Amino acid sequence: MTITPLMPVYPRCGFRPVRGEHCHLIGEDGRRYLDFASGIAVNALGHSHEGLIGAIQKQAATLMHVSNLYGSPQGEHLAQRLVDLTFADTVFFTNSGAEAVECAIKTARAYHSAGGNPHKYELITFTDAFHGRTLGTISASSQEKMHKGFYPLLPGFKYVDFGDLEAVKAAIGPNTAGFLIEPIQGEGGIKVAPEGFLQALRALADEHDLLVVLDEVQTGVARSGTFYAYEQFGITPDILASAKGLGGGFPFGACLATEKAARGMVAGTHGSTYGGNPLAVAASEAVLDAVANEEFLAHVNDMSAKLVSRLEQFIGNYPDLFEEVRGRGLLLGLKLKIEPRPFVAHLRDNHQLLTVSAGDQTVRVIPPLVIDESHIDEFLDKLSAGAASFTAQEAAE
Repeated sequence: MTITPLMPVYPRCGFRPVRGEHCHLIGEDGRRYLDFASGIAVNALGHSHEGLIGAIQKQAATLMHVSNLYGSPQGEHLAQRLVDLTFADTVFFTNSGAEAVECAIKTARAYHSAGGNPHKYELITFTDAFHGRTLGTISASSQEKMHKGFYPLLPGFKYVDFGDLEAVKAAIGPNTAGFLIEPIQGEGGIKVAPEGFLQALRALADEHDLLVVLDEVQTGVARSGTFYAYEQFGITPDILASAKGLGGGFPFGACLATEKAARGMVAGTHGSTYGGNPLAVAASEAVLDAVANEEFLAHVNDMSAKLVSRLEQFIGNYPDLFEEVRGRGLLLGLKLKIEPRPFVAHLRDNHQLLTVSAGDQTVRVIPPLVIDESHIDEFLDKLSAGAASFTAQEAAE
């Protein structure tokens, strides 16, 4: 038998972490790595946050799981917190971002079906988007690399170029249900929606009775500098998918919606065995305790300003390697002039610095939100050494 016990769908690297300490990961061999990947924007509070650990330990000793057939005082409390913090009136809890987006898609379709327009099922989505790995969410993406081997895709999605308002207008038809969009594309290369674009989508939605569905799986929960990124774009969505940082490392997600948008989501239309279980809810409560306040958000924006300033000064030292700094908050990207994966691997394997590659030749810089200036110093030291040795290695070859 040649297949590995873990199904080989990931090209796993040689780094094998076994322990986490704040903003660092320690490998099986004892080496210490600066983690500016955060489990791909998941570990918002780092790897040893006392509040998060304590909440999970306490809840695990009390009650971990019950069926959603019963009342949920824990879930009701967290849902009310999210309602109070956002545009939403109601929340459905999931186990992942892909599940949250699936719920958002169903909610958008159910809205129109409940209004007597079941033919309005099609969502306009955007090139280079990433919404998950289920059949529904890969169908919502234009990326052919995710489609191969899984045809036929699910119908109900129409792709247009990210930021192209005229293409959006042309795509609206009798079957259009709304728009599904990341305010900042993560996997697509840390591309921020152009100025006024989301506001224009909101206006089109209001004009045609469509829904604005935001995928804030990566941008949400303080990652972009506000609790959710939509706050920076001057719009209110109808539906929003959240996950990643919402559990701080514990698998958790949520679909948020207005009362109007959720009019079709009645008893029996959706469900989840594990979604909103007490253990996951306790973890998320601890995350919100830490991040859902002005002081923490000010810290994220302060660290962002310092990191961006230093990165913008730094990249000028290597004009053949770096092109620009992108992003908001601590969801940042370094646009390279080369394919980013070899550089990401070089930083990891030779300088114990963890980052994540993305589309459009971009390296994602997504540290825990609890970094301080010492971590920025360490990051720039490692990045500088990595750029110098990578450039020298390329020159030698």
